[in-house]
Amino acid sequence: MLHRFRLNTTAKIVLLVLLVLFVLLTILSIYWSRTPKVFWVNEFVENGQTVVGYSTADTLVRVASTLLDKPGGYLSNDRMPPGVLLDNIPNWEKGVLNQVMDLSRAMRDDYSRSQSQSKEDPDLDYATEKFFSESNSWLFPPSERRFEQSIDAVTSYRDRLTGKSDKPPEAQFYARADNLSEWLTLVEKRLGSLTGRLGDSVAKSRINEGLAGERAATAAKSQPDNLSARTPWYKIDDIFFEARGTAWALTHFLRAAQFDFESVLKDKNAEASVRQIIRELEASLTPIRSPVILNGSGYGLFANHSLVMANYLARANAAVINLRELLNQG
Repeated sequence: MLHRFRLNTTAKIVLLVLLVLFVLLTILSIYWSRTPKVFWVNEFVENGQTVVGYSTADTLVRVASTLLDKPGGYLSNDRMPPGVLLDNIPNWEKGVLNQVMDLSRAMRDDYSRSQSQSKEDPDLDYATEKFFSESNSWLFPPSERRFEQSIDAVTSYRDRLTGKSDKPPEAQFYARADNLSEWLTLVEKRLGSLTGRLGDSVAKSRINEGLAGERAATAAKSQPDNLSARTPWYKIDDIFFEARGTAWALTHFLRAAQFDFESVLKDKNAEASVRQIIRELEASLTPIRSPVILNGSGYGLFANHSLVMANYLARANAAVINLRELLNQG
């Protein structure tokens, strides 16, 4: 009887430990799954001083740093619980990282160069290379280390731009309409892709438009008339949170563009277009009141969060297209 009592006591202790561990991991998972709030973009360097390009460079540093500094840190490469069990935040990180990569590439290829023959800024070239490296590397080296190197490089560019560093060469930022339009082209493609993927939460198939609009267009392989488009149920929330991360990052980058490209936007009478894009993106970041991402039918009893997000992003994308047309006008 004594031996049986000891076994039962041991089992109870083990169960209690497992229960406590489960509760702690659940609480930690909920805490880590909270997405960061939108922060205010810095317009002035210090004492009211303005430097063209400072807002964009500083915001890129702060947005990228958020991936590492938020609760739980960077989770996309986690191999231990609770991080390995979470998928919403890693997909949010994917959306943010895509925008970070696009902006860093635009800064390297366009913003910091006066013409196509100009040399690339060494800090921005290094930062872009590291941002585009493997995003889910756990060791040798972990992704966090590469991102820290990228952030340090952009910080160095920002400091050279504002005169806080004497490190050569001199940094430049050219706030021109064509440069802003080049970055918005990347934004337009990202938003268009996300809008389509979000809409596929209810679609069953779509017409193949791959060769539409050009009589002589050809493709490497035969093209079917209809394409399967339905998003698997287990990927609905993945795409939704990737879109949320995209909207979160773009909100900051467009606010920064308002400051750095202020004269260009005024000249093109395009300030209202930028404000409209930001308003749509901010609306898409409204707190979620449901414990799960619902995928109701378009006219059904339950909400479809993907379609709501798609609506905001589609409106933002339409405004981006209008803004690009304004910028490309002489």
